[in-house]
Amino acid sequence: MRKKVREIADEEFYSLKIGMMWRYFKGESFAFWMICAYLGFEYVRPQSIIPAIDVLPWTQLTLVGAFLGCFVDRTVRWVSSSINVLLILFLVVILLSSVFAYFPSVSYGNLDKYYLWVIIYFLIINIVNTRKRFFIFLCVFLLASFKLSLSLALTWAQRGFSFTGWGLSGPPGFFQNSGELAIQMLVFWPIAWAFAHSLKPYVSKRWYQLLMLMPITAIMVILGSSSRGGQLALVVQLVVMNYRTVFKPKVLISCCVAFFLIWTFLPEQQKERFETMGEDQTSRQRILYWENGLEMIQEHPVLGVGYFNFVPYFERYYPEDMLFYRAELPHNIIIQVGTDTGIIGLTIFMVLIYIALRKAQRFRAKGCEINQRLMGDCANLSLVGFFMAGQFVTVTYYPYLWIHLALIVAMRNSFKN
Repeated sequence: MRKKVREIADEEFYSLKIGMMWRYFKGESFAFWMICAYLGFEYVRPQSIIPAIDVLPWTQLTLVGAFLGCFVDRTVRWVSSSINVLLILFLVVILLSSVFAYFPSVSYGNLDKYYLWVIIYFLIINIVNTRKRFFIFLCVFLLASFKLSLSLALTWAQRGFSFTGWGLSGPPGFFQNSGELAIQMLVFWPIAWAFAHSLKPYVSKRWYQLLMLMPITAIMVILGSSSRGGQLALVVQLVVMNYRTVFKPKVLISCCVAFFLIWTFLPEQQKERFETMGEDQTSRQRILYWENGLEMIQEHPVLGVGYFNFVPYFERYYPEDMLFYRAELPHNIIIQVGTDTGIIGLTIFMVLIYIALRKAQRFRAKGCEINQRLMGDCANLSLVGFFMAGQFVTVTYYPYLWIHLALIVAMRNSFKN
């Protein structure tokens, strides 16, 4: 029975026949079940939504299950990639930075915020190693994100697209804050767009319309999130998406209509926030973080002030620049990595992003010639959204980049196989 399931053609899979996909999934390995379950527990957070099941550390258990499952899954093979080497090098730099940090205990207490992503990355790229596994894993990622975007878009619509100071909030976890939620939507919508357009020849019109709800609701959540950084990043994504054809009349009109609708849907209070950008207390505090953060990097260029040492270092040496009662992280991923790991770590981090962009841009797969450029370009749009929004929030060690890297490597390896 297992052998028969594996002979399903890719075209049949792409038609989104749920029963057939479920039968295939049931015939898959325990390791694959667990890595898919991890994605559901990490992104949807049912254990936070339903307190009755919040009795076990579900994300940790699924990761342990995926790791143990690798030993009995004969298809799991080591996947080589330049990204692997860079992730390990970055970990080594973080460890060295922690040893020589101004406050080593703070560094040691936060090591899991990075090394867990290295473990998760390697589990994903080695388990998700065939086209069908990648397709199902991507579907889980999209469904988990769509659950967030659909429910929150409806919430925003029900309150009349009005403005609130807290914007829209996700479940407890990485996406609870509106700014972090907006970044997940920035990462999600281009991939969902590529997914919908790639499957258009294989699915019914009704299925295609349902798939297009994913990017539409994601953009609605970005607009309703009250995150200025997220909204600016969305504009950059749309410009990058259309820069080659922007002067064609049809595309130019479409872009103008899109920007008009975005501006129309923005509540008046949110427009006022853009007008006061750089002048309000929050903006002035972030500017002070950036200025002093650059000074920290200049004074400690090799390994920074220490992994996760920005806050205690700022409070000790820059108390006159604290506009609030306590310091926060620098609200900028470049400043965060630079102060955490110095120029060495920052160089590795930027090379990681560059290689991810190049790998997606050069994605080629036999049998997917029509859509391969679309998939690569939209993957890069997601990375652009993360990087641009990351100039205003501190999200280096959130799932966005590390899961994205795993998806890029898994996609290339799966389609090569």
